[in-house]
Amino acid sequence: MPLSTKKIRIFSFSWRDLAIFCALFGSAVLLCILLHMANSSEGFAYSIFVLTVLLISRFTTGYLFGTLAAVLSVVGTNYIFTYPYWAVNFTLSGYPLTFLTMLVVSLVTCTMTTKIKRQEDLRIEAAREKMRANLLRSVSHDIRTPLTSINLLVERLSASGLTDECRHQLTNELYELLGRIDWLITTLLKISRLDAGTVQFKQEQVSLEELLKKSCVTLLIPMELRGQALLIHADGAFRGDLSWTSEAIGNIVKNCMEHTPEGGRIEIDAAENALYSEIIIKDNGTGISPEDLPHIFERFYKGKDSDGKSFGIGLALSRMIITGQGGTVKAENRKPAGAMFTIRFYKGTV
Repeated sequence: MPLSTKKIRIFSFSWRDLAIFCALFGSAVLLCILLHMANSSEGFAYSIFVLTVLLISRFTTGYLFGTLAAVLSVVGTNYIFTYPYWAVNFTLSGYPLTFLTMLVVSLVTCTMTTKIKRQEDLRIEAAREKMRANLLRSVSHDIRTPLTSINLLVERLSASGLTDECRHQLTNELYELLGRIDWLITTLLKISRLDAGTVQFKQEQVSLEELLKKSCVTLLIPMELRGQALLIHADGAFRGDLSWTSEAIGNIVKNCMEHTPEGGRIEIDAAENALYSEIIIKDNGTGISPEDLPHIFERFYKGKDSDGKSFGIGLALSRMIITGQGGTVKAENRKPAGAMFTIRFYKGTV
């Protein structure tokens, strides 16, 4: 929704906000009663209720509950915690000015806190709008390129006089381009679900060996065609979502495969200890350019050595899946050559 048309409800009501108001205001009253029983001084009530107004304004939406807290704080302080106790009395010398000041301070606090929240919401929404615009621009560019190639292939397939061998070759190229578009759309849908927080990761106890085999099964043939060796050493278990995690690891292994020369080697070492399950993926390829290293997991980022077929979202999806399960992933270069990815899933946080 465009920022200019977004409506902000100033005095909105929700049961969540009501629960927050009751919990914070009730806690403030209880704390003041306990302090009053221990010490007959009246000054502490003002500070506690102003702080309560600040907290309620911060954690609720709009002005409704913040304003209500400000008014009730003044009345409550006068009624319960100011002499004569359990009576509303604004006639004593100095009381009207004192409570008027407290009411103004409470209302100003409520207003300023709510405005800051609204400004922060607008800033976040503006950032999201910018991200959506960049996303649309990137997706449009990434889809346009294969679509242009598909149109050219269709034109050539429609031409007369093509040999069966040429037609077969063009058809294979067409299927490859359609597969790339299908992968892009499927991956974007997965990223969208992760962004929206609608993915519920399963909690499965799976052996690391099973996880790695499932992650690499679709890459075995491409590696064989490239003459690359895949070495897996796994011991221990992992607790998390087998399907999503295997996709995350598969994307990283695929990245290593694409940046490792023919006849190269990819090694995966996995182990479990008392704190975490760790997976280390290493290759002996060209490594990661120093200027690309800080951005390698960013969405739609393409390194200077990436080919024209890269969309720049595979590693971004991997990081979202791993961090979504309480894990971490780190990329670095090896010596003398190659890249290394370290993945950790910490126990008790997945």
